Amino acid sequence: MSDLPGAPTGTPDPLVIRSLEFLGPQATAGGWRPESTLPEVAFAGRSNVGKSSLLNALVRRKAFARVSRTPGRTREINFFSVNGAFVLADLPGYGYARIAKSRQAEWRPLIEGYLRHAPTLRGVVLLLDVRRDPTDEDQVMLELLTETGIPTLICVTKVDKVGRGEVAARTAAIAQAIGFAPEDLIPFSTVDGRGRDDLAAAIGQLVAESPAVDAPG
Repeated sequence: MSDLPGAPTGTPDPLVIRSLEFLGPQATAGGWRPESTLPEVAFAGRSNVGKSSLLNALVRRKAFARVSRTPGRTREINFFSVNGAFVLADLPGYGYARIAKSRQAEWRPLIEGYLRHAPTLRGVVLLLDVRRDPTDEDQVMLELLTETGIPTLICVTKVDKVGRGEVAARTAAIAQAIGFAPEDLIPFSTVDGRGRDDLAAAIGQLVAESPAVDAPG
């Protein structure tokens, strides 16, 4: 795996991936989903924010999460067991302009229903593109996460797309727009591996902690 971004460099890996198992998809609000026994961490973001690539880099698998040429195509929540210790929930991307409004409307009840009724959900990793200001859809997602009391990690993606000198300024601007401290955001690059271990360590802390609430909603 040494050719993958974020591959081991001599420091201890905070998230060693020993096994990955696809548990299945949830297609509708209130529909089938895996039994909630293990801690869960969900990933959310706009359809073109680079979520699939980030997940591939996080678990050090080139084809773990399919990278589609058409953002917004995935309309299900996909569940994966990681090391038999926690579940990773990949939420559908939201806000892709080329997808019909009627189809976009189908996803919100699915995402919102999951966030409100996932009893073992430990936290959500929300992805924001370093090159873009947070959108109205991003703010709606943040408001929902705040309302439900779900711990939230903010991961700023595609930092390799801007100059290294711009990363701090853009991260600070995004943090101000969403009411977070800049140091609480995690800059991430799937190209050079920046932020992979920081995100992995933060996820490990979420999984290890007791739930902040008994159950969302």
